[in-house]
Amino acid sequence: MPDRLKAIFLMCIAVTLFATLDTTAKYLVMRTGISVSEIVWVRFLGQILLMAAVVGPAAMPKLLKTNNLTLQLTRSSLMLATTIFNFIAVKYLRLDQTVSITFLTPLVVAALAVPLLGEHIGWHRAAAIFVGFLGVLIVVRPGMTAVHPAFIAAFLSMLAYSLLIIVTRRLTTFDSSLVTLLYGTVVGGIASAPFAISEWVWPGSIWTWVLLLALGALGGGGHYLIIQAYRFAPVSAVTPFLYFELISMITLSYVVFGDQPDHWSLAGALIIVVSGLYLIHRERIAHKESLMALEPVEQN
Repeated sequence: MPDRLKAIFLMCIAVTLFATLDTTAKYLVMRTGISVSEIVWVRFLGQILLMAAVVGPAAMPKLLKTNNLTLQLTRSSLMLATTIFNFIAVKYLRLDQTVSITFLTPLVVAALAVPLLGEHIGWHRAAAIFVGFLGVLIVVRPGMTAVHPAFIAAFLSMLAYSLLIIVTRRLTTFDSSLVTLLYGTVVGGIASAPFAISEWVWPGSIWTWVLLLALGALGGGGHYLIIQAYRFAPVSAVTPFLYFELISMITLSYVVFGDQPDHWSLAGALIIVVSGLYLIHRERIAHKESLMALEPVEQN
């Protein structure tokens, strides 16, 4: 359990960094006119420069040596996809709406963990997944109000992120955190470069440059902490704490943009959070049962 608590702490810090990243990206798109493709590329480029400064340029080529190239490229592609779709979504939607869709991630991960990781899922988890999906329907309210196309981007970002979490968990048995972090950054930077260069807009102030350069530190720091978190605890135990992002996201959205979440988004988010917390409760019960099952063996 101490390892699980450490993993939970790392996850809470990571999602706070992600909330700041989304707020910064939305600010840049809305207030400076910089394109999404440019923001995506600078986000990856900044992370590469940050890693080079931390580990040293000479060590960078060594971090490209992987024990599972296929999984690394798969994760990198998923990271690029979730970044692009997320920045598109935050451009048009309120941050509380995008984060509510993101909150479906732990439930999707719990469902995908069965076929992809071989983790068991009982009727308790299945019920939590279903209730969480109802919460998302309350946020989006299809048929009751006009659904902005950006919700599709939010869902695609969430799905790509769910798969990314599964692949990240698998990669912890093959490569170090720095190797996994660098691969996602390099592939994302190379793939997004042509689009960013074709739509490049030079920042008009030092403040804009500061915000752009901060993207790499926020994204890289968040992903590194998540990779570390999954080394200490199972996916299903750590992922529900993505919900901690709701507090920082709503606060930043109000302070920076003056956005106030509507009661539908709050109600839907609350339902999703409760379903996730129920998953945590089931994890604790499963952990206690596993300890009790081991006691007779230890006594013998």
